[in-house]
Amino acid sequence: MKLLTRTSLYLSGALLLALTVWAVIFYVNMLDEVHDSIDDGLANSKLLVIREAEKDSLVLQQRTFDEGNYAIKRIGKTAALKHVDTYVDTLMYMEEEEDLEPVRMLTTTFWAKDGHYYQMKIISSMVEEDDLIEDLFYSLLWLYLIFTVSILLINAFLLRRIWKPFYTLLDRLRAFRLGSNERIEPEATSITEFRMLNEAVQEVLESNTKAFNSQKQLIENASHEWQTPLAIALNKLQLFADKHTLTEEQMEELYQVVRALERLTRLNKSLLLLSKIENRQFSEASAVNFNELCRELLEDFAALTEHKNIHVLFHENATLTRQFHHDLASILLTNLLKNAITHNVIGGELNVTIETNRIIVENTGQPEALDGEKIFSRFYKGDSGSRSTGLGLAIVRSICEAAGIQVAYEFNGKHRIEITFPAHM
Repeated sequence: MKLLTRTSLYLSGALLLALTVWAVIFYVNMLDEVHDSIDDGLANSKLLVIREAEKDSLVLQQRTFDEGNYAIKRIGKTAALKHVDTYVDTLMYMEEEEDLEPVRMLTTTFWAKDGHYYQMKIISSMVEEDDLIEDLFYSLLWLYLIFTVSILLINAFLLRRIWKPFYTLLDRLRAFRLGSNERIEPEATSITEFRMLNEAVQEVLESNTKAFNSQKQLIENASHEWQTPLAIALNKLQLFADKHTLTEEQMEELYQVVRALERLTRLNKSLLLLSKIENRQFSEASAVNFNELCRELLEDFAALTEHKNIHVLFHENATLTRQFHHDLASILLTNLLKNAITHNVIGGELNVTIETNRIIVENTGQPEALDGEKIFSRFYKGDSGSRSTGLGLAIVRSICEAAGIQVAYEFNGKHRIEITFPAHM
């Protein structure tokens, strides 16, 4: 989730919470103000009715609310003197509405000129609380929506503009490749934190570039220095063997030394290749047709598969073309096919299937599953007697990780390795 999106969600959530708390407080205060206003009106009506009763004794005869908003009845002196004015919310049937409606009622007592005490109830219509709550809810809902849209617009324009130096730096970092001799030029900004970030990134990149160049030089020098004495040693041993002055036992020992030196040569090349893959020391990607490449490699391995009497099946269910480094694609398929042939059995099978976004290589071999976690590790060998370097599938995994594709192993009677490409690549 993007930072701006997360910020918007947090602000929207905080705003919703704040508006909810504010709405409750506002509702309680508003209801209290409404009650105070109505109570003042009821108290004023009380005085007006009492004055009218002093002028007209018929006022004291109104026993119900049929003809007005008050009702009077005579009570005893003791009850009148003990009474305290009360204001309550209640419901009263209104003929106009044909329903019970909320009213505010004042119950009070007074003494009239005729020498008797009376109890008087005065009512005043109130706004219905459910209507009030509904109106308040919709008002707050519209207010919340307006605020939320405002936040989104601010994030979309103002905050995005503020964060532009950060995203510019991020895009340039994504495009940056060690060894390309390019320099990242951060966008000028007046924001202190972004300036500090730019400076820190520059320092880290310079340090990593120096370390990378040193490592690259070391690997190239070491590889070159190793290859030369290895080649010389192999040539001298071959010349020595060609003189035919050695016994059969000595020739066998010499053959073991040659084989060890050849393995060391392959190991040196594989380690150098792994280093190049992990450091992305390859040319730019181009369109690679994996169908054609796989056909070419199967033809190259035809002599080896015929020698082991391996039955090869090649299924092209779709055409698989992706933007890829051609050399890496060739190394990837070569190692997969060579691994499937080398660890196969005499008279075994090799099935290669190409689908829309997958390459599947299946082969017979050991009757039990290999360790799916270790099979792609460096120097891992399922067969301890194998002459391989143990780096073939490690190189496959490194290429897949560098290219952003998935590789998986499973055993279903045959050893199956599946390469899955992203839908868009």
